Amino acid sequence: MKNPIKLAVFDMAGTTIKDQSNVAEAFVKAFSRHGYPEVSVQEANEKMGYPKPLAIREMLKTHTPEGELVAEELVEAIHDSFVDEMIWFYRESPDIAPMEDALEVFEALQQMGIKVGLDTGFSRPIADVILDRIGWKNHPLIDITVCSDEVSKGRPHPDMILKMMAALGIGSPREVIKIGDTEVDINEGLNSGCLMSIAVTTGAYTEAELAPHKPSHIVHRLLDILPLVAQEIGEPVRE
Repeated sequence: MKNPIKLAVFDMAGTTIKDQSNVAEAFVKAFSRHGYPEVSVQEANEKMGYPKPLAIREMLKTHTPEGELVAEELVEAIHDSFVDEMIWFYRESPDIAPMEDALEVFEALQQMGIKVGLDTGFSRPIADVILDRIGWKNHPLIDITVCSDEVSKGRPHPDMILKMMAALGIGSPREVIKIGDTEVDINEGLNSGCLMSIAVTTGAYTEAELAPHKPSHIVHRLLDILPLVAQEIGEPVRE
């Protein structure tokens, strides 16, 4: 007998929240403010999905002379600037919006008896600004949110998913599916042992770029996960 799916865990920026390289551009501005104007949007995009302090540390390593250590004070300073940039953007920009089909998918999953969680490489202060701005804070269609600064290790480690499972009383990762738009989202799902680790091409990466990381499925919009879930649990997609 198949385990029922009890929880669907979605990434935020690029998956359920539109992102037109806004996060990468905030990285570039933060690095430039601290003397690294050569950091590119492409470099930043390659670190999408990681906990942001880890992403900053790894990017600094590529711009630090061999043999020199990356100072934690510099990592913290760049991260503080990044947080400031992101909070300004998510509070003020007219461009912030959820993916058009996100709430429709959340509602359909809840009708199937599946809880909805959001996890993110952002810290809680940024995530809360996003959720407030788009009206998703304490939304009835979102059961739980977890941020990378609320666990010991962020993605691609399983800590955020395990925290959700513990909070919701879910015993097996085979009762969980993960949906995200980056390599680290895929690996978070795989490392957690999730029933599915679904990649979506709505964010920073194409199908060709996501496929080598071996997601269980690749979809091009959130609505496309509903038939996969319905097939797994043996019930039709509800219109």
